[in-house]
Amino acid sequence: MAQYSIVGGWIDQAERCSCPNFGERPNPQDISLLVIHNISLPPGEYGGGWIDRFFANKLDPAAHPYFSDIANLQVSSHLLIERTGVIKQFVNLEQRAWHAGRSEFNGREECNDFSIGIELEGTDDTPYTDAQYQTLIAVTQAILTCYPAIDKSRILGHSDIAPGRKTDPGPSFDWSRYKIAL
Repeated sequence: MAQYSIVGGWIDQAERCSCPNFGERPNPQDISLLVIHNISLPPGEYGGGWIDRFFANKLDPAAHPYFSDIANLQVSSHLLIERTGVIKQFVNLEQRAWHAGRSEFNGREECNDFSIGIELEGTDDTPYTDAQYQTLIAVTQAILTCYPAIDKSRILGHSDIAPGRKTDPGPSFDWSRYKIAL
């Protein structure tokens, strides 16, 4: 399994991708939550670079009917792990990515302020790949080393911090496999 290190908020082996959707954290020392998401564009389809374009605000609304509803949204995630296990980084971990939206954890709102977001290319109902789990486990280990306020109890799904609004990473995500491997 690959090992990753974090230098200056960047994962050493991640492909860096352009993304304007981020800001400063209110307290840069308060990185204390890891949020697991899923995304596929169009829904249920993989590859094609649509996620990269979406996070870069360059999604063509005419390229697919679904895109017309989301092309003007400004969202991001720190990391994306593709089906192949390739990891892409859109936002420096020290910055505030726009991945959680309206959210709450332990009585604190605005989880973007203190969390790192990882998107897995997938859907709630499609099993994630072995390559994705391998990359997710390795990158999570690097995050746990670099940000000691995050422990296993502070690794949650988007559905946990935005219940009723979000369902990802969904029932297809194997939490036991992931957390035992950490």
